[in-house]
Amino acid sequence: MKSEKMEKGEDLEQYYYTPDLDYHVGDVRVPDITEEYDPAREYPSVVDRFYTRYYHVRPEKVGEDHLVLLHSNRICLIGLAPGHVAFEKGIASITYDIGNYDRSKNQVSGKAKKGGMQLQPGTALGMIKCKDESEYKIISCITGRLIEVNPRIVERPEMMKSEGEGYVAIVLPRIDKVEGIKASLLTEEQYTARSEIQYK
Repeated sequence: MKSEKMEKGEDLEQYYYTPDLDYHVGDVRVPDITEEYDPAREYPSVVDRFYTRYYHVRPEKVGEDHLVLLHSNRICLIGLAPGHVAFEKGIASITYDIGNYDRSKNQVSGKAKKGGMQLQPGTALGMIKCKDESEYKIISCITGRLIEVNPRIVERPEMMKSEGEGYVAIVLPRIDKVEGIKASLLTEEQYTARSEIQYK
C-alpha cells in the first residue's frame, strides 16, 4: 500500500516542469527556456535591473555612508553603503527602538500608504551595535513617508551586507520631491570618483 506522502507526490507530478525540446512554430524550432540559461554567464541582479543606486554622505561622519536604492516607482530602499565602517567592525545587532519611538511599530494603510511616519533626511530609523560595542545611527537620508522597516535584519544582522535584501527601511517620497532628492544625493559615478580621491 502506498504511503500518503507518496500519493501526494504523485499528485504533484502533473505540475512538474518538463522541457519541450521539440517545439516548432511552422518549420522553426523554438528553444526551450532551459536552453537559454547559461550558468557561466553573469545575469543582472534585481537591484541592477530595477533600481538606481544613490549615496548619502555626511562629511562629519566619515565611514558612515548610506545607500539609497531608488525604484522607478519612486519607492526607496534605505541601507548602508558597502564601505560603512560597521561592516568592517562586524554588526552584532540592530534595533528600531531608538527611545522615543519604535520604528517597527509604524503602520500604513490602503493603496496610498496613509499613516506612515513622516521622515526628514536626518530622522533616525534605527541603531546598529557593533561587536566592539560601538554604535551607529541609521538615518532616513531623504524626505518621505516610512512604509515599513525590515524585521529580518533584526534576527539576522549579517543580511545587511546583501544589497537590496538587507535594506533597513522602505521610504516613499512625494512625487514632486523625487528630483530634489536625487540632486541631494551622490550618483554611483560621483560616489565612486569621490571614494577614489579620498583614499588616494
